[in-house]
Amino acid sequence: MKLLGIDFGTTSVKAQLFNESLEVLDSCMLDYSLKSSGSTVELEAEKYLSLLDTVIEKMSGKHKIDALAIDTQCETLIITDENGVPVRDAIVWLDNRATEEAELIEKHFTRKRVYEVTGQPEVTATWPACKLYWVKRNEPEIWARAKRVFLLEDWLIWHLTGRFVTEKTLQSSSVYFDIVRSDWWSEMLDFIGVSRDMLPALCDSGIAVGEYKGIRVVTSAMDQVAGAIGAGVIKKGVISEMTGTTMAIYVPTDTVPDFSEDSFTPCHYSFDNSYCLLSWSPTAGMALKWFRDGFLKDISFAELDSLAKDIPVGCDGVTFLPYLCGSTMPKYNPDARGSFTGLTTEHTPIHMARSIMESVACILKSNLDALGVEVDEIRVMGGGSKSPLWCQMKADLTRKRLTTLKNSETACLGSAILAGVGSGAFASVEAATELISTDKTYTPSDEDYTDVYNSFVKYDNILNVRKGN
Repeated sequence: MKLLGIDFGTTSVKAQLFNESLEVLDSCMLDYSLKSSGSTVELEAEKYLSLLDTVIEKMSGKHKIDALAIDTQCETLIITDENGVPVRDAIVWLDNRATEEAELIEKHFTRKRVYEVTGQPEVTATWPACKLYWVKRNEPEIWARAKRVFLLEDWLIWHLTGRFVTEKTLQSSSVYFDIVRSDWWSEMLDFIGVSRDMLPALCDSGIAVGEYKGIRVVTSAMDQVAGAIGAGVIKKGVISEMTGTTMAIYVPTDTVPDFSEDSFTPCHYSFDNSYCLLSWSPTAGMALKWFRDGFLKDISFAELDSLAKDIPVGCDGVTFLPYLCGSTMPKYNPDARGSFTGLTTEHTPIHMARSIMESVACILKSNLDALGVEVDEIRVMGGGSKSPLWCQMKADLTRKRLTTLKNSETACLGSAILAGVGSGAFASVEAATELISTDKTYTPSDEDYTDVYNSFVKYDNILNVRKGN
């Protein structure tokens, strides 16, 4: 059986075809651009469909595909009439126009109430509830025609099968899905003016919902959950960490943690009817790329890794705070900014580059400490996983075992696993993840990063303070 996993990213679509041993048979990728202006980010809803058609045609032209599943970002919104014809462009998850609506929702329900029902610790303009409320308040002529509300995966499944269905992980950050009761949140729907018949039927992940040209179509999961499945992160004690442009940390959990005014870590519904915590930092690999592109243009990342390895732990006193786009978790402060401290005339750009890598490893440790979870192993993904130096730093700072993966496209793999579950190729997600191939393992060495972390915390407490605090 051949299983196609499609990862529909913000500006690219990746697809990989696997056999039942989860070996990659073929892959393809398409890039696309969004329409953005100020706080608005949109795309023609039909463009998503044409991209999907192109990917499937490319793969099915060379292979017989038995089943597929598609993971997407959570908050991209498509509104249609009763026939599924879009009444406006899709509002992309990045769109931030609904700030006033977010404030009205938070004022009415309170952060605590929203978190206890939906797992989202703050109400932001990006959530679908806020976007829908914005359309209702600002585009009444469009709202009058609105009869169906899709998120992106729903929209793609509708196109392939004609079924108006969704899956629960995707709805986790809609702020109108109750993750405790596993149902729509009626009070929120009433407040924003959405009726239940405007929303798709709720399904679990890994459920076959129809066919497209002889290919069984199966529900997947939101991109972070699909990526965790593809990394084999499906039980407590094993977490995933991705250092790409940003850093994302995925932690399985059986319960929704109690609300805290100081916590901004969201809790999402997971594929197995349990939950997961998602912690992230907006600047990780981006900081190293920014520095390399600006100050070390002629050096590859591999060469930079080799040079930075010769710099002593602690970079001879240089500390970097990686807040080029603000600080989110564990300390929420959008006013935070990046900085180097401890520089002297003896320091080189390589010292500064290594201090960036150390700071990202410190962010990982600070998030794990704040989450307070028992961790035996960290599965690492993203561009950062290609750096042996960075991986060893993270192992030394966290005192945890780190494992890299042979297939870095874990979201595609996770979707393919769910396609296999829904089509009968695998008895369960757990059984399928036994087939996932790991690559390298990094265990804590004798290097002592205590002073590095203490210095990071010291300067973070001095410089990462919100105005007015």
